[in-house]
Amino acid sequence: MKALTIGNLKARIPIIQGGMGVGISLSNLASAVANEGGIGVISAAGLGLLYKKLSPNYTEAGNLGLIEEIRRAREKAKGIIGVNIMVALSDFAELVKTSIAEKVDVIFSGAGLPLDLPSFLHKDSVTKLVPIVSSARAVRIICEKWQNNYGYLPDAVVLEGPKAGGHLGYKENQLEDQLFSLEELLPQVVHEVSLFEEKYHKSIPVIAAGGIYTGEDIRRMMELGASGVQLGTRFVTTTECDASEDFKMSYINAHEADIEIIKSPVGMPGRAIHSSFLEKVKAGIQQPKSCPFNCIKTCDISRSPYCIVLALYNAFRGNFEKGYAFAGSNAWRAKNIVSVKETIAELVAEWKAKELKFR
Repeated sequence: MKALTIGNLKARIPIIQGGMGVGISLSNLASAVANEGGIGVISAAGLGLLYKKLSPNYTEAGNLGLIEEIRRAREKAKGIIGVNIMVALSDFAELVKTSIAEKVDVIFSGAGLPLDLPSFLHKDSVTKLVPIVSSARAVRIICEKWQNNYGYLPDAVVLEGPKAGGHLGYKENQLEDQLFSLEELLPQVVHEVSLFEEKYHKSIPVIAAGGIYTGEDIRRMMELGASGVQLGTRFVTTTECDASEDFKMSYINAHEADIEIIKSPVGMPGRAIHSSFLEKVKAGIQQPKSCPFNCIKTCDISRSPYCIVLALYNAFRGNFEKGYAFAGSNAWRAKNIVSVKETIAELVAEWKAKELKFR
């Protein structure tokens, strides 16, 4: 596999571990992936709940928790560590400032267009900025805004297709439409990015994400122009994943029919594993009485069937009576819990097997 270069950062293997919240990808998983030559990513979502003992204030606890996770990852890893920060988070700005102050290697940002992300950088900042997009149009908007307003272009771009887990940047009727498949969109995004690369003489690698599960998948994306890939689901069923064993077993025990599209309180469709909690939601049994955290900008308590951060936190702990697991379209393919080292070795072996097949 060819190395992935983002500015002055060089990942030995072109694999980014996707940020997964609440609590699924923290310092343990991120550092394990980084140590294997990939890019490990901490999810900033919901840290105010995981670190509530540090402060009664949700936002402050989240920031303190993020500092803790970044520093833990740094202690464990020699490689590249990133943080995933959703634009939709109410404490987006605070989490970005914290990540930059802690000199995290990369910030990945999606669930909305991070149009002001470069505004948080300082002259001595070392953090690379990577937006997560779902179309060539989104790339163009971000590149034009960043260049015009800040004289800055993305250090890389992640194109997340409709087979990803969690929140999706597509309308529900687009999720099965081949016109919006990753294979269809990737060449469009690569072309759009190339226009800015040529004009401003800057390398902007495109990273493919969403439904990528095997080494063969990785090779296919690279052949379509991607410089690297992002995998989330494949890393959930690893020993180093920060989720509970019950959360991991929800993947192991899932059948293909259990992976469903849900309507999230965030205002986006999402992909998750069916649970008893989701059955209650569909039956109209779940309804929050108040919003204790105000964690999502777009969440309206009067219309929300449940508190999403609590639901994801409960799932992280293994309580599927009160939560559910986000998952990519291939989550049902997981059969065993293995180490990150074994997972990456298997991906590389699958890549090589595909290479030999075509020689």
